[in-house]
Amino acid sequence: MLKFLKVFASLLALVLVGAVLWLVVAPPELLRVGDGYAAKIVCSSVFITGRDPDEVLKVDVQAPGHPLLRLVRISVDRDKKTVAARMFGFAAPGYAAYRDRLGCASVPDGDFARVQTMPSPLPVAQVDSAALWPDGEATAASANAQVQALLADPDLTGPGMRAVAVVKDGKLIAEAYGEGFDAASPLLGWSMTKTVNAALIGMRIRAGEMGLNADHLLGTWTDARAAIKLSDLMAMQSGLEFNENYGTVADVTRMLYLETDMADYAASQPALAEPGTVFTYSSGTATLLSRLWMNTFDDPAEALAYPQQALFGPLGMASAVLETDAQGTFVGSSYMYATARDWARFALFLLQDGVWKGQPLLPDGFVAFMRTPSKASGGVYGSGQVWTQRPGDGNAGLPEDTFWMSGHDGQTVMLVPSKGLAVIRLGLTPRALGYQPERLGQRIIDILKT
Repeated sequence: MLKFLKVFASLLALVLVGAVLWLVVAPPELLRVGDGYAAKIVCSSVFITGRDPDEVLKVDVQAPGHPLLRLVRISVDRDKKTVAARMFGFAAPGYAAYRDRLGCASVPDGDFARVQTMPSPLPVAQVDSAALWPDGEATAASANAQVQALLADPDLTGPGMRAVAVVKDGKLIAEAYGEGFDAASPLLGWSMTKTVNAALIGMRIRAGEMGLNADHLLGTWTDARAAIKLSDLMAMQSGLEFNENYGTVADVTRMLYLETDMADYAASQPALAEPGTVFTYSSGTATLLSRLWMNTFDDPAEALAYPQQALFGPLGMASAVLETDAQGTFVGSSYMYATARDWARFALFLLQDGVWKGQPLLPDGFVAFMRTPSKASGGVYGSGQVWTQRPGDGNAGLPEDTFWMSGHDGQTVMLVPSKGLAVIRLGLTPRALGYQPERLGQRIIDILKT
């Protein structure tokens, strides 16, 4: 029996050593995705929002995520402004690195030097804190007590709420914040970033550098993809293959956490349908759109500075950070941080048809184009990276012209042009919890009728 136990122990040790070597030398891609995700979220939350890394790992990454994420361990280098994440503390490492005003980039190959030598745009000037929002940060003079009281109801603001802001007729009339967050906290919009990216394209169209009917968008598209128009990409009806399943190693998770050049990966996807015939929600499409508008600049540094210089600066969105991939392309599908008040400034910009302080920044009628239902989506998605009906729930009971910015884990902006109304809601609220921001929007509309 003793001899048997010794043999068994030896075999078990060999198996364990083999498993460790396997995890170190050739870890499964699912583990690499998990570590890449953890590194990126912790990096942005620490260096943009100033949060505690262990809290972010526990609350933002592990609690709502895949069970394997509970095995992740992180290390933060505050001097070098980098984050590493490893399963069991040693396997399948994922990396992210921070740059001033460009936020954090996922760095799958660990080449921090390439990422951190990208030129940083100049900072956006701070608004006058004493001036009334949106020119400044003062809000007391425009507050609506009834709407403010409504935001104290957790059933309406939803579980995991981190910020709610309500804009009516150009004024910020109410706001509320979750524990640990306030008006100065930059918050991730996830796919609400797509709408900001679409506005940047609109600005390049206004500058005469892009056209919605343009095709032959990339030199590598010499096959059926050459027929894809810019408008097809904007409406998510390009016909390109893209799997948006976040629960496994799919196109979207591979792009975000395993690829250094996300736009190149998205552009490499084959065409499965003729342009304009099939709606496929695709974060790859949005990141590809970033590459296209950035290609209209000869100087990459000028392209990197453009969102700050041309959009965030004029709107007074001093907190806004649009993040890039390791190649230097803005991840226009997913990664923008801003305070609730700055997200509200962008919402007001859309309500004003792309005009700010009398200055048109978007082409005339561009916002109307953005929210025009696309045929291939069956009317649920607009022609320019917005939802005409909130995904999965619709617009029951809301004004007909309601449209949405919508992002992962409960990020929404409800826009109602006929009411001059925008309701911004940010948080950590997985879809499985069933929260419906339409209820909050409808209650606010009901109150403002009186």
